[in-house]
Amino acid sequence: MTAPVCTSASNAATALAPATAPAAAGARAQTLPYPSFSSYVKARQPVLLRTARSLTANPSDAEDLLQTALAKTYVAWERIEDHRALDGYVRRALLNTRTSQWRKRKVDEFACDELPEPEPVPCGDDPAERQALRDAMWRAIMKLPARQRAMVVLRYYEDLSEARTAEVLGVSVGTVKSAVSRALGKLREDPELGFVRS
Repeated sequence: MTAPVCTSASNAATALAPATAPAAAGARAQTLPYPSFSSYVKARQPVLLRTARSLTANPSDAEDLLQTALAKTYVAWERIEDHRALDGYVRRALLNTRTSQWRKRKVDEFACDELPEPEPVPCGDDPAERQALRDAMWRAIMKLPARQRAMVVLRYYEDLSEARTAEVLGVSVGTVKSAVSRALGKLREDPELGFVRS
């Protein structure tokens, strides 16, 4: 069982504090040395967790990976001068940590007379079909005009609300609604996605 991703600076501060800290620091332990670390983690955790999940197949491993990267970020918080570049710093920590884990992995391979057969995939859950659908969907989305494409990606891939999408693109909510509606109409008509409708 894995520990949840660190979402508060107080947890990270407790975990990272040296064991020989003076007793006088007890009163100061209640106040966080980096109050903005906590707000950064709360705001960016979903995006960073998606990045971690793209680096490892197991969701639990992704949470552990992100927690390690956030711990490294917390330790270096004082040295990070440009806090606008925090996402890049955490992504680099994720990548470096994952690379280290990959290099240290223990590979157990055993020779056998017969190749094991993979477990049969339940009907309707074929990974190849899912990937083919994703690929076809992206090709169809790439055919959309740039503005409609941006709105579809923000609404359905980034899961932003219509209001937030409008805010990000600097347009009205009505513009988002009508453009997304037109884009979905074009996607329904796309011949590559015909097998989805059938």
